[in-house]
Amino acid sequence: MAKQERAVRTRKALITAAAEVFSREGYRTASLTVICRLAGVSSGALHFHFPTKSALALAVEEAAADRLRVIVERCEKFEQPEGVIQLVVDASYQVVEELAADPVLRAGFELGGHTEGMGSAGRVCDLWQCWVASALEHAQGDGGLRSEVVPGQVAALVVAVTAGLEELGRRDSRWLSHPTLTVFWRLVLPQVAPAGTRLPLQFAGS
Repeated sequence: MAKQERAVRTRKALITAAAEVFSREGYRTASLTVICRLAGVSSGALHFHFPTKSALALAVEEAAADRLRVIVERCEKFEQPEGVIQLVVDASYQVVEELAADPVLRAGFELGGHTEGMGSAGRVCDLWQCWVASALEHAQGDGGLRSEVVPGQVAALVVAVTAGLEELGRRDSRWLSHPTLTVFWRLVLPQVAPAGTRLPLQFAGS
């Protein structure tokens, strides 16, 4: 049992260290030696768990996808009186907040495209876009979205902004901030929410 627990800890340490290095240096230039040093393990231990750099990147991406699922599931537990569109707004703030704090989630957003052919269950950005699109389709069905609005297009915009803030945030942390995202929603929400919405939507999150 102790050996199994040690293996789990080693795997988690490698994923966290890889995420930090991938996020800081990019996938292509990231050094496995640096990752091992940061994780405090030998190269043999790394290759025992992850035979290739791509396999390690895939594990980081899957861990990031799990964290994204936790965020949206946590948001879904709280019913918003303003409707589903407010849920999307609130979830976006949670994602940006976690991007600022969690290197695994940041790396997951950055790694899309590097794990092709590795059997990934879905890119993190793809999962985020699918969830936002599904939520907005539900909102439209309940009359919470203008009839002429295309949910998939709005979802693509939300994901583009999220990924863009993550990219810019690597250079200046102020981009991954609550006020920056509030500016976006202050511009977008009046264009997608029906006129005379029963309860005012909260641009800054509820």
